Amino acid sequence: MDKLDDLSLAAYVDAAAYLLQLPIAAGHLPGVRENFARIAALAALFVDAPLELHDDPAPVFRPGPPA
Repeated sequence: MDKLDDLSLAAYVDAAAYLLQLPIAAGHLPGVRENFARIAALAALFVDAPLELHDDPAPVFRPGPPA
């Protein structure tokens, strides 16, 4: 996965907010873009991970009772 540059990230955030009809105050935009950059960096760790033919999906998670 290629690292998003600042301009592409800003365009993505603006487009996603527009399509979702989600107004983001100008003062919040830097933080939103910063968080999207973090999310993209974390997602790259999984997207770039090699999967072998024998790799199976994880079983369904069923939480236990509260401790």
